[in-house]
Amino acid sequence: MPLWTIHHSPGIFTAEDKGVLAGRITELYEFIGLPRFYVVVVFDETRPEDFYVGGEQSTAGVRVVIEHIARHSADTAGRRRITAKIKEILQPFVDKHDGVHWEFHVDETSEELWMINGLIPPSAGSDVEREWARTNTASVY
Repeated sequence: MPLWTIHHSPGIFTAEDKGVLAGRITELYEFIGLPRFYVVVVFDETRPEDFYVGGEQSTAGVRVVIEHIARHSADTAGRRRITAKIKEILQPFVDKHDGVHWEFHVDETSEELWMINGLIPPSAGSDVEREWARTNTASVY
């Protein structure tokens, strides 16, 4: 599962922006074969008095924490491709605002420590995972 937690200053993302951004993020992972319901995006609006960069209060900031569990990058080239794609998805939203400090990072954690609806997800690329993607739901297998 990819989990994107997007910490941001007020006014950076409109309700419409959030829907469009979550859709683009989901499409990225659907394109590589993941079920859409694997993708979770959480927007966390953070007040300027609670957002600091370099020890200084930030009035316009975006900090994205991405957790990859269902898939991992195999090598440096793969990691560069995914960071470029993430930048491509995020940049149009942050570029609308002057002076925004924005950054992201991706953690790749063990799929062995992950469940959905109490189920251990099927193996990557398996028939069961393809069925989960087709039906967009987790089912007992």
